[in-house]
Amino acid sequence: MSRQFDYLGDVEAFLAVAEHGSFTAGAVALSTTASVLSRAVTRLEARLGNQLLRRTTRRLGLTAAGRLYLDQVRTAFHLLDEAERDAQGQQAELTGLVRLSVPTTYGHYRLPPLLARFARAHPAVEVELNITNRNVDLVAEGFDLAIRLGQLPDSGLVARKVEDATLCLVAAPAYLHAAGVPQTLEELQRHSCLPFVMPSTGRIAAWAFRDGHDDIDWLPDSALRISDDVLGVVSLARHGLGIGQSYDFIVREPIERGELVEVLPHLRGRTRPFSVVYAPHRRQPAAVRALIDVLTAGTEALVAAADD
Repeated sequence: MSRQFDYLGDVEAFLAVAEHGSFTAGAVALSTTASVLSRAVTRLEARLGNQLLRRTTRRLGLTAAGRLYLDQVRTAFHLLDEAERDAQGQQAELTGLVRLSVPTTYGHYRLPPLLARFARAHPAVEVELNITNRNVDLVAEGFDLAIRLGQLPDSGLVARKVEDATLCLVAAPAYLHAAGVPQTLEELQRHSCLPFVMPSTGRIAAWAFRDGHDDIDWLPDSALRISDDVLGVVSLARHGLGIGQSYDFIVREPIERGELVEVLPHLRGRTRPFSVVYAPHRRQPAAVRALIDVLTAGTEALVAAADD
């Protein structure tokens, strides 16, 4: 006897694309790739003998048949969800192990309140947390998820942005009292800076500024340079060794306590993205998907979690 509904994966692909507005966004939702979803929708259209999506180079839209089919499959999948919940019981707890790797900046300053919220919602899920500035190999080392900083290369991993973190320049009050407060980038050149050496390239990371509508990448230089742990920049700045650039979410409290002072605030405004990445499996375990949802809730949820 042949399987009557062996094409439901293709239907799910169509539903994800239609509801998220693009193959790319649908692929993120299903933890797969846009090309996989495109082939699935093409197979489904061939099976039905009707075009469901109208594709152009700029837009993606539903045909009349696609809109009708979307309404019907939404209802069908809703009934399947209800049947699954009834079979499992409404109070079924998530279980399992999630292995997560994060950089020190995120692990110490952003992740704790989110993990606390996740633990309260899913107390039966185990989380193994690896805090390192090394980019782990998710597949080879058996990690489910990782938080990565900056623009990500095309590594074959699925990436979902967590937040755009604002950068700012800081120094200790004692340093500024002794060396003066720079008012321009030209004056900053005469100060003791605390540059960070990127472990991936061995080169000094440029400081990022915004002057009006212009983005400026400025290369600091100093006899003292920090490598491996970028949090060292903040620690040295607090002890009066110079001026450093860090994320607003790291230096906010030291500034409020008077341990640090923001420098050149009129040049702030640049950000760097943090993203959660994972291998493009068709289906992640429910516990992993739940943690992804917490991590990608956005900056507002991060702030709210910190206030819990």
